[in-house]
Amino acid sequence: MSANDRTVLVVEDEAAIAEAVRARLASEGYRVLVVGDGPNAIEVAGREHPDLVVLDLMLPGMDGLEVCQEIQRSAWVPVLMLTARTDEADKVAGFAVGADDYLTKPFSLRELTVRVRAILRRVERIRSMGNGSDEINRGALAVDPARRRVTVDDEEIQLTPLEFDILLTLARSPGVVFTREQLMDGVWGYRDFAGGRVVDSHVARIRRKLGEDGQEPRFIQTVHGVGYAFREDVA
Repeated sequence: MSANDRTVLVVEDEAAIAEAVRARLASEGYRVLVVGDGPNAIEVAGREHPDLVVLDLMLPGMDGLEVCQEIQRSAWVPVLMLTARTDEADKVAGFAVGADDYLTKPFSLRELTVRVRAILRRVERIRSMGNGSDEINRGALAVDPARRRVTVDDEEIQLTPLEFDILLTLARSPGVVFTREQLMDGVWGYRDFAGGRVVDSHVARIRRKLGEDGQEPRFIQTVHGVGYAFREDVA
């Protein structure tokens, strides 16, 4: 699918930023829709079914976290969050409600384009995988790539798309140690200076959802100074 077949919804209340983002993405061949507040974003997303949402965290009346949750209720759509905040907690909160990536203002339009392409490539990979992907069973954990479904002790676990992809990457290769950089490359499709902290926050949430004990992990091991591995002794 080419850029011309993709619709990007830009939700940004600062007119100058919205126009700069619109113009850059349009020049790349995307169909771009622009709105300036949360309620309109939810309405347009429901009507137009965009392939990607570029969403400002700080919006009038209804913040980006609420908007992200609302537009994900009926169907998953990838979200690139824009934030003027540098607090790591804000970024983690964005990921927790289903955002796929974030950019901190001020950002370069070139970097924005790189992130948009990477997210859409990952979405395409998700959609193309499945027909030949068998369920992975690792002890009490089952990962179904085709249905994007995870169960632990026969109970379904709700993971965000990024959390699922990280777990799938690790579970497919038990005993193999993945550096944080390798996980960024494989899951996000690029690296950035904050990649290590981003990966760590996602793994921490995956562990909580799987009911992991940080001292005695059932599934995901931390290899100190290197990265993460799925336990090889899980039968």
